Amino acid sequence: MSYAQIHAMPKSIEKDYYIWRFLSQESTSAVEARSMIKEVFRLNKKLRIAYKKRTGVDISKPKKSRDITPDSIWKKRSLAHKHFKEGLLLLKQNKRGLAVQYFEVARRNYIQRHEKDKTLFWLYLATKNLKYLTKLRKSYHPNIYTLIAADTVRGRYPKTITQQIRRRRILGFDIKDPIAWAKIKAKTKGSSSREIGYLANQYASQETIGIYTFLKAKASGYKKSYFPMPYRDVMHKLSPRRQALIYALARQESRFIPASVSRSFALGMMQFMPFLIHDIAKHKKEKIDLDDIFDPYKAIEYANYHLNYLTKYLYHPLFIAYAYNGGIGFTKRHITNPKYFRKGPYEPYMSMESMENEETREYGKKVLANYVIYLNKLGVRTRIFPLLKTLATPYKTDKFRK
Repeated sequence: MSYAQIHAMPKSIEKDYYIWRFLSQESTSAVEARSMIKEVFRLNKKLRIAYKKRTGVDISKPKKSRDITPDSIWKKRSLAHKHFKEGLLLLKQNKRGLAVQYFEVARRNYIQRHEKDKTLFWLYLATKNLKYLTKLRKSYHPNIYTLIAADTVRGRYPKTITQQIRRRRILGFDIKDPIAWAKIKAKTKGSSSREIGYLANQYASQETIGIYTFLKAKASGYKKSYFPMPYRDVMHKLSPRRQALIYALARQESRFIPASVSRSFALGMMQFMPFLIHDIAKHKKEKIDLDDIFDPYKAIEYANYHLNYLTKYLYHPLFIAYAYNGGIGFTKRHITNPKYFRKGPYEPYMSMESMENEETREYGKKVLANYVIYLNKLGVRTRIFPLLKTLATPYKTDKFRK
């Protein structure tokens, strides 16, 4: 891609990706690099390394962006996190009464629905008071806590939406173009829920169902939970459990946006890092351009290949999710720690909440809930309880533990 083409792109993370690729080209001059770096939206490590290689000059690390969240919200969230962690510690010390007080403070201060649900669940574990399950079952959010609450009383799981759309594609729109996706995101900034809903309807097609459901969820204030099941023409060739796993990961990674780009330049619907794309291509003995992964069918192919590797060592969807997000080495170190995923009070929930890597911890829980929901949508009747119970039985979950 030429300097002129990239220069014409709107400032965005997607443009940053193409700037990085431009800086990484041997043909890019130092003069061009110094000019292009001025157009970066969010400077990251990859961009800094590529710039230094091209110019010989270090560019200063980006200042942390100012958190525009109102102070009152930030303080409530911080207070909630602090009290929730303290509540877990008190439970480990068998001080249930004090733990309940801390969980209550956390519940009152959390804002996001899934975090409120988390504290309601732990209040139930600490007290066995059914009133907390009753409150939890009123939640609209499908997460492991609401699924567990439903299993406890043999009830229904929260409502999820899987729409069937007749229109096959949107004429003139390229789902594999990250800049086209960046322009759609830009349209949502400052828009009302009604305007976002109207924008969503413009992308109601089988091919753009990821964009459509992303916008519909945003328009609802995330009170409606969409679980699309695209690319059935290729997915149906896989086993139901592999289908559910790929869908569960894709929903969490990108909401099924084929041209998605993260701040660290994880790419495509399955959010592969560039090094992993090249590694898989090498093992498959094929040449690939990074942009090829924006094809959702190529993303599914590579995800299935990568999962074939992960599932040689990990058999449980939670552990597979950990490895997909944090790496198999990280996952091995965590689950082989004798403190985690063994039989004991509040297990396996305490082990799930004790992971220090917050991103991987939350990612694993979300993918596990997605997995259960998708298995049921694929006709495999599944409840979350049996999956959670097996976490303390090593031979059923992984190859690393004894």
